[in-house]
Amino acid sequence: MNKINQLFSENKDRKLLSLYFCAGCPTLEGTGNVIKTLEQGGIDMIEVGFPFSDPLADGPVIQSAATVALHNGMTLSLLFSQLKAIREEVHIPLVLMGYLNVVMHYGIENFFRDCSASGVSGAIIADLPFKDYMEVIKPIADKYDIRMIMMITPETSEERIRFIDDNTDGFVYMVSSASVTGAQSQFGDAKLDYFRRVNAMHLRNPRMIGFGISNKQTLESAQQNAAGAIIGSKFVTLLNETKDPQKALDELYDALKH
Repeated sequence: MNKINQLFSENKDRKLLSLYFCAGCPTLEGTGNVIKTLEQGGIDMIEVGFPFSDPLADGPVIQSAATVALHNGMTLSLLFSQLKAIREEVHIPLVLMGYLNVVMHYGIENFFRDCSASGVSGAIIADLPFKDYMEVIKPIADKYDIRMIMMITPETSEERIRFIDDNTDGFVYMVSSASVTGAQSQFGDAKLDYFRRVNAMHLRNPRMIGFGISNKQTLESAQQNAAGAIIGSKFVTLLNETKDPQKALDELYDALKH
């Protein structure tokens, strides 16, 4: 069974926590250490970003991390080699996250083949049109047993959400707002209404809520309305500040208590 499906199947009564970081930032060779530290620290799933020069969906924190990673020399080829080196040591799902331009340049078949070979369970391509997903990407991803994770926002129609739910198998990424990534202090009534509206649809796939989660209030709001939460910018900031994944994780856990 794919590790993503297994994770949600085995943890229906527990709220999950997934973290995002950008491979190659703050250091080129730190990818494996970050992943192993997060798994040992109790994180359930990890999104590993591969950098792109024009990350439109990302706020300044993750844009900056991508710039650092590119300057450090991070490439998809290098990332896959780093992941292969730790494959036998990692047991939680890894999801690669990035942009279509990078995947196209690498080669779609090559990308999914190497995802499978390096122990990756899923992929998020933030700017992938759903039509292209259905016609081009999905058959190849399915061939290599890689779950394609699609995003929805407060502006996504119910019809579209149900179409995504019917044609994916992993989890639905609920973006908390239609803006870019970045930490928020709280979720307002409009976002909570969006969470409840999607919750009431009783989708087939589990949902994870991301974008803006950085403290106890936003974490609890996400966990009350989905299978769990995804934290990106807050952890990336702490990792850049501490240059130490264990310290960054400890500080994140502390921040989530307040």
